[in-house]
Order: sequence, then C-alpha cells, then structure tokens
Amino acid sequence: MKIAAVTISDRASDGTYEDKSGPAILAYLENAVTSPWEPIHKIIPDGIESVSTTLKQLADEDGVDLILTTGGTGPSPRDLTPEAMELVMEKELRGFGELMRQLSLKEVPTAILSRQTAGIRGKSLIINLPGKPASIKTCLDAVFQAVPYCLDLIGAGRIETDPDVIVAFRPKAK
Repeated sequence: MKIAAVTISDRASDGTYEDKSGPAILAYLENAVTSPWEPIHKIIPDGIESVSTTLKQLADEDGVDLILTTGGTGPSPRDLTPEAMELVMEKELRGFGELMRQLSLKEVPTAILSRQTAGIRGKSLIINLPGKPASIKTCLDAVFQAVPYCLDLIGAGRIETDPDVIVAFRPKAK
C-alpha cells in the first residue's frame, strides 16, 4: 500500500515557506491507518501541467493507491488543481468535495470558495484537500470513513484504520 501526500504550492516548492500541509496529511495517516503503508511526500508548484504530470506519474508509474493533494483548490489565478484533476481522473467522485465543503463551512465562511474534489485514475483514488492543516483534519475526518471501501472497490491496496481515530465503513457480507 502506497499513499502519497502532494503539496501544491509555488511558495512551498521554491522554499519561500515551510510546507506544513503535507506533513499534516502524513501525521493524520500515521494516526489513523493501522495496516502497513509506504508514505510518499512531494512538494510541487501550482499549475495544470505540474499537477497533472505528478498525479499521472504517481498513479500510472509509481502504483500509488491513495493520493492526497493539498492546495490549489481556491479561486486565485494560480489555483488550478481542479483543472488538472479534470485531465487526470477517469471518474469523478463529487460527494467527497460536497461533504468536505459542507463540514468546513461550519468552521469558516470561506469554505464555499473551495473547489476540492476526488476521483479515480486506474487503481488510484485521488482526493484534493485544502491547504491549511486544520482544514485538512476536518476534511479527512469527514471523508476517510469511505476511503478504505472505495480502495477495495477499485482494486487498490487494502487499508485498515484505528477505530478510535476513524471507523472505516465496509458493508457487511451477506
């Protein structure tokens, strides 16, 4: 099982500021996922080409099962993660973005500006998260229950979670 955290930020990629979002994703996963997994962390600049190329490489060449991006989902001119996702994903899973925005809206009124989504490419699940560490936790808490079963359905690696952190939903066998 390979899981990637991809920070999408011009300033973090050029060293202007420290990436705190990618490490926040990895810390969440270390706490929530109990089965063995290999972490991959990348920091890339904003842009359709940089994001789509990275996501394709992770899914197609590196065989990453779960790809969690952070950043590039807002309305500013350089926020192009959703546009890159459109080029990469084979199936969009709109419910992820809808739920993340709905729950984030309870914390900040600017959550309506977020354009995060999720989708599938081959046997990889890609989820776009916001760029702030606190928002990352809010969003992962909201959607992670469905992630293990989604990975099962698309033929990706299997993950188990710590039920004290997040209870993964899988339908009971009949």
